Amino acid sequence: MHQRGSFVSPLLSGVFCQCRSEEYQGSDPGGGGRTLGSATSLSEHRHDESCDSPHHCPVCGGPEQEHRLKVLFQILDVNRDGGICVNDLTIGLKKLGVHRTEHELKVHASRSNFMGIAGGFAQMIREGGLRSLWRGNGINVLKIAPESAIKFMAYEQIKRLIGSNQETLGILERLVSGSLAGAIAQSSIYPMEVLKTRLALGRTGQYSGMKDCAKHIFKKEGLKAFYKGYIPNMLGIIPYAGIDLAVYETLKNWWLQRFATDSADPGVFVLLACGTMSSTCGQLASYPLALVRTRMQAQAATQEGSPQMTMTGLFRHIVRTEGAIGLYRGLAPNFMKVIPAVSISYVVYENLKITLGVQSR
Repeated sequence: MHQRGSFVSPLLSGVFCQCRSEEYQGSDPGGGGRTLGSATSLSEHRHDESCDSPHHCPVCGGPEQEHRLKVLFQILDVNRDGGICVNDLTIGLKKLGVHRTEHELKVHASRSNFMGIAGGFAQMIREGGLRSLWRGNGINVLKIAPESAIKFMAYEQIKRLIGSNQETLGILERLVSGSLAGAIAQSSIYPMEVLKTRLALGRTGQYSGMKDCAKHIFKKEGLKAFYKGYIPNMLGIIPYAGIDLAVYETLKNWWLQRFATDSADPGVFVLLACGTMSSTCGQLASYPLALVRTRMQAQAATQEGSPQMTMTGLFRHIVRTEGAIGLYRGLAPNFMKVIPAVSISYVVYENLKITLGVQSR
């Protein structure tokens, strides 16, 4: 939080070891129970000794910083949804004897949570140097090859099954074919998608490589962690892949019929333009689900030890704390990345089809 030294540091020093409070036993930390119901009750049960004293609690093992942070998080997470919004802060800080208006807290939120593209680049370089800009790119390169190959292969095969004896497919058939192809491709590489997100979010030096990251996730969270965010991902990839592939081929065929009746090759620039248009339409339709998927993948890395929010819980939390526009946070840099990548992949796809003699409907 911005200017956290102004009131967050004193809070940490004031958080007592809740394990030794008799009233805390069986109470609901942060839920408004007897012990934490008011600033007065909080101060009544503090240790005489400072939290930084050498005393060791027989339950938690000692007043380590991590334990104190977890206790503070539980106090501030008033509605127990695994996140701290402005409303939680207003109520939670009053419990701790710190009074801030909602307006003051929203100044803090705008300065700390909303980061522009330039600010994001600057922070990453400051934290881990230029190499941090490519963190997670190794696994990204490894996953993109099988993902694209499976998607385009499945798309062509499903079109043949759906099209039957039709000479040319309509946009609805292409939409269904693209949706199914995208779902098949994403399902086959999804654990690599989770690894990519974790590596990208990790601190410099946190993981020695892809294998170390995978071992760390498996050891701490189990096999199911590799499929976090799978449901919103599938719900998002179905409209994205369907719209992307269907719009791309429809636009390309329209251009060929109107402007190049004597040629089956529209040219690189037309393919790039069609890919840009189709990718933009797909992104706008599916981005909120992609955002929720990424947040679900990142939860364990950024909120270790905290309750994990569900897909619907995350949707509600984002809309409540950031408004509907929060569902499109990060859309601009995502466009900057996806549009050229998808457009180039379509150029390669078309040229390979010509080389291999594949006829599309």
